[in-house]
Amino acid sequence: MDVKAAPNGVATIEDRILRITGYYGYYPGYSSQKSASRSSVIRCKAGGKCPSPRSGMSRQLSPLSVVEDSAAPILELQSRSPSGVCRHGRVERQSRSGEDGAQTHPESNSQESKPQTRCQSCTSTFLKIVWGFLIILSVSSSWVGTTQIVKITYKNFDYPFFMTWFSTNWNIMFFPIYYSGHLATAQEKQSPIKKFRECSRIFGEDGLTLKLFLKRTAPFSILWTLTNYLYLLALKKLTATDVSALFCCNKAFVFLLSWIVLKDRFMGVRIVAAIMAITGIVMMAYADGFHGDSIIGVAYAVGSASTSALYKVLFKMFLGSANFGEAAHFVSTLGFFNLIFISFTPIILYFTKVEYWSPFSAVPWGYLCGVAGLWLAFNILVNVGVVLTYPILISIGTVLSVPGNAAVDLLKHEVIFSVVRLGATIIICIGFLLMLLPEEWDEITLRFINSLKEKKSEDHPEDITDSGVHTRSRSRANGTVSIPLA
Repeated sequence: MDVKAAPNGVATIEDRILRITGYYGYYPGYSSQKSASRSSVIRCKAGGKCPSPRSGMSRQLSPLSVVEDSAAPILELQSRSPSGVCRHGRVERQSRSGEDGAQTHPESNSQESKPQTRCQSCTSTFLKIVWGFLIILSVSSSWVGTTQIVKITYKNFDYPFFMTWFSTNWNIMFFPIYYSGHLATAQEKQSPIKKFRECSRIFGEDGLTLKLFLKRTAPFSILWTLTNYLYLLALKKLTATDVSALFCCNKAFVFLLSWIVLKDRFMGVRIVAAIMAITGIVMMAYADGFHGDSIIGVAYAVGSASTSALYKVLFKMFLGSANFGEAAHFVSTLGFFNLIFISFTPIILYFTKVEYWSPFSAVPWGYLCGVAGLWLAFNILVNVGVVLTYPILISIGTVLSVPGNAAVDLLKHEVIFSVVRLGATIIICIGFLLMLLPEEWDEITLRFINSLKEKKSEDHPEDITDSGVHTRSRSRANGTVSIPLA
């Protein structure tokens, strides 16, 4: 079927396809010239007169000189083949070889990049482990230091609520410290107001408003104050080791509340850990009998762990997860709320002489600043550690405060631990570590056991073949042939 010539000089369907696809050797009339060359080759094979090379060359070059509106394709062709159309085959071979080279280069680059990515992943893992080790030491040291300084402060200043209020006010410095780190490390630095607005999205899309400040901050500030106040009250009745061990029960309380309130996944091993925590609490209360200051101190410590667990569950329910900047913003907001709205409480306690001290010069400001600074450092390290290393290492640093406090109590305060208290502490710590198991721990364990079995099964046939070789050699020496049973 004949196709009418198009206005742009394209005469056949093949010409149209070549022009649309952008074939590098295309020029108008290419298909007709190609068919003519094919027919001449057929005639030569049949015994007819073959056209001369000059006539063939003139016929090949004639379309380039006829069409005036195809200047760009002509220049493209000339740049690729200066000697004419005869070099199409060579150019095509060169382009194919170039394409093959282009295909082989990414493969070689990907093979070269695999060791680089492995080295980078190994380096990042190693750095995370190093940072984790440092964070573990820092978290446990800051918590042990806070607890021990509180015990020393009680010798001269026995007012736990004022200590709680004073320490919580230091939370205001959390966001300025975070912003200082942002200025020191970030490539694109932001202004304080812009960064503050960006981090205030933890309260919602509108940021921090007066309504949200009162609605969101008030319950968390009260829980924060109660947690620290009950912890300090427990230190008046019990040793630092007992209080830090009982406070580790908050992990079990977080699981129970999350399971009930947030409908988290049920895990049998965590139920066992929660039972172990409760068992440790009962044993700790029974250590000195169910009377006196011991049971009151245990109640204070368990109350502190409970309010801490409630704080974490409510935070997850209403605010969700937060990055480092949002956490710094939120903790600083708690400090502002404490300074503005809770300051009347120590004033009331002072004038009612519940927490009354006569000369202000007798206040051990050095110890109070030490407690507040270490408490702030602990909160910063917990949030920084989540960014720099694995979150599980932060929890390990918290539980390591128990043997740290035990070492200080044993060496400095010469505390004698009873067998019941020591057993209760060990049970609580084991329960805490069981809480750190991942949700898929059973599947991971089964996979590990199956991999060990597969390795043993792979090694077993080698042992059989080795034994078969030995038996053959011995039998040949004896003049008999034995076939080992498979």
